[in-house]
Amino acid sequence: MRRNLSMDEALDDARALYADKRPKTRQAHEDACRHLPGGNTRTVLYHGPFPMRAARGEGAYLHDVDGHRYLNLLGEYTAGVFGHSHPAIRRAIDTALDVGLNLGAHNLAEFKLAGLVAKRFEAVEQVRFTNSGTEANLMAISTARHLTGRDKVMVFYGGYHGGLLYFGGGGIPINAPFPYVLGHFNDIERTRALIRENANELACITVEPMLGSSGCIPGDPDFLVMLREEATASGSILIFDEVMTSRFGRGGAHGEYGITPDMIALGKWIGGGMSFGAFGGREELMKIYDPTAPNAMPHAGTFNNNVLSMHAGIAAMTEAFTPDIAERLHETGNAFRNRINSIFETHNVALHASGVGSLMNLHGVTGPLHTIDDIADSDDRAKELLFLDLLERGFYVARRGFIALSSVLTDAELDEFIAALDDVVALRKPLLTQRS
Repeated sequence: MRRNLSMDEALDDARALYADKRPKTRQAHEDACRHLPGGNTRTVLYHGPFPMRAARGEGAYLHDVDGHRYLNLLGEYTAGVFGHSHPAIRRAIDTALDVGLNLGAHNLAEFKLAGLVAKRFEAVEQVRFTNSGTEANLMAISTARHLTGRDKVMVFYGGYHGGLLYFGGGGIPINAPFPYVLGHFNDIERTRALIRENANELACITVEPMLGSSGCIPGDPDFLVMLREEATASGSILIFDEVMTSRFGRGGAHGEYGITPDMIALGKWIGGGMSFGAFGGREELMKIYDPTAPNAMPHAGTFNNNVLSMHAGIAAMTEAFTPDIAERLHETGNAFRNRINSIFETHNVALHASGVGSLMNLHGVTGPLHTIDDIADSDDRAKELLFLDLLERGFYVARRGFIALSSVLTDAELDEFIAALDDVVALRKPLLTQRS
């Protein structure tokens, strides 16, 4: 490695090393570009100079098409909390295949999974299944607008509720065309004033208990309590987007915080890592989807009760990720994040890991972090350099610094990552203590 490099020069070298070691990955990307825009059909996975191309996964390890093996700490952006091909999930899928796919009828698995979801999450009395977290959030918001007879939807700068509900930078042109009220995450007074100003028109308040895509910024309990109080006072419906945070502890983020929303959106691991989403809440809200009720709302979807997701979800909730396993992983994650921050503090570098439990994000800025404004000056180049350096040492995290631990990771494997991170930070310390 060349010495006395600037940050940009170090990145150029790291990118060149990455590319030189992955000729099959480069070729796969060039082939993909013929029919996929930018060779991509899932934006979050893209990174330069061309994205890593996976060949297979086993346990906690991922293999790319060039034969490199990585300890996977990305966990499929929380859907892969069981690692790759968990035996309980595999058995459930085999059972589903034996039953037959695409039955086009009610089946026995769907109401069993619904019962498990209701038992696990305090906020859920009744639930409807969907195909994704995006769809779950869209349905929850639309339900609130119908029930309240109001139009406006409060969301938060930096929030992410799916491909059509993205509010990084305040929103994108292809968002679902609801009239939005943009709040400020963890800012109690500004957000309270905004709720009261729009109270008579506000159908719902939709919030992640921890901002996920914007860098794992934990919700302040007092802020979330304020949202609960103001939603009740204004007659609006409080929706917790727990697509990511449902893995927290024994009953999701709302269980950890002791704050019960009116509705929640779920997804990812609850369907065993298959295509899955769900929205649920109090029976009085959800009963509009009872086909026998007067003026019932239709909610169709060919794969709402698909056999694979229903069986995999049952295995996930009863075997692969029970409340006890979830609680242990939550505690492991908190301790792991503290160890990461201890490395950053020991080396006195401008890096910080934010998050809750087994979900966390590395930032090119010192902590602590309370709002998305606190990461406005984060050095993205530092995150890319860490990403590429860790890949070269056999560890896979997200390019944006996101980490989602899986339950199959061992203490020894986590120790190996900590040692590798310490080595990388020590090596790059001159570049991580000041802008260059």
